[in-house]
Amino acid sequence: MPGITIIGSGRYVPGQPVTNDQLARVMDTSDEWVAQRTGIRQRHFAPDGVAPSDMGAEAARLAIENAGISPSEVDYIVFATMTPDYLFPGSGGLCGSKLGIPGVPALDIRQQCAAVPFGLQTADALVSAGAAKTVLLVAAEAHAGFMPWNRWDILEGGEGKPSQEEWERATRHRGLAVIFGDGAGAWVLRAAEQAGQGYIGGLIRSDGRHADQIFIEGCGFRRRPFCTPEMIEREEHIPQMHGRELFKHAVTKLPAVIRELCQKHGVSLDDIDWFIAHQANDRINSAVREALNLPPEKVPSNIARYGNTSGATIPILTDELLREGKLKRGQLVCFFALGAGLHWGAVLMRL
Repeated sequence: MPGITIIGSGRYVPGQPVTNDQLARVMDTSDEWVAQRTGIRQRHFAPDGVAPSDMGAEAARLAIENAGISPSEVDYIVFATMTPDYLFPGSGGLCGSKLGIPGVPALDIRQQCAAVPFGLQTADALVSAGAAKTVLLVAAEAHAGFMPWNRWDILEGGEGKPSQEEWERATRHRGLAVIFGDGAGAWVLRAAEQAGQGYIGGLIRSDGRHADQIFIEGCGFRRRPFCTPEMIEREEHIPQMHGRELFKHAVTKLPAVIRELCQKHGVSLDDIDWFIAHQANDRINSAVREALNLPPEKVPSNIARYGNTSGATIPILTDELLREGKLKRGQLVCFFALGAGLHWGAVLMRL
């Protein structure tokens, strides 16, 4: 049976872009500082009250329309987010209800930035097992909720300046705050029409020994109660990130898993038309590209415009490439990503 392929795609980002110069209104940073370290020039943030399920539903509607099907033809939802609407329930069922398809099973997955390799393997297994014919894979993030400033009015062009305490607090977390943006991407997935097309295979890995390299220490259920004012005061609700260690993991683990995957399926790196990477940091992706000796034109990037939207980066970039006519049917694609957990992996698919 042929593996799954993408029959429709969509993307959604909220509001107007927030530039690096705007971030400099609430913390000690600059466009040059951010762009040099990350390649990011702007990002989008979800307004208060806009949840991942809302953004995911917007992207999903576009993907369903692009696929030329009706929402009622979706018979399984796989929803990826690390910033859910609520601690529970998950966002997948909420997204389904907003699409007008209550009753469709929804599976929430938590592989953060590595969501796509895990989500594709899950979706392919569902279709191969006969549990679903049409799977909607959605990834959506609302990172605005853990940004280390409260004065959104100043960020967005209002009068005044943050207090010294607010300025110092945001600056302490700037290495994390400048990276993330909000948005959603969605794919409609079905079995390919011919053998040799669609999902070829994937290799995915998890290693909890490195969980503390990017995680939220507070407001978890190893504590009683799970959230206290003291945790907020200690800023334990804001993610902690060890960027240098994450960089080392990404630039060693990702080339290794891509090579292993290609060897397993008898594919050479030269055979692959596109390497679509999670958009975490341009420096990481450049290092991975150099380690694999790949031509730059095969490793597209849009991080400058969106920042890191976690699991949504690959679907957003893929949707852009498809709609621009660059990514075409019959081409061989390698999707790869590393995220908090640590989780990482790669997938081969012939569209």
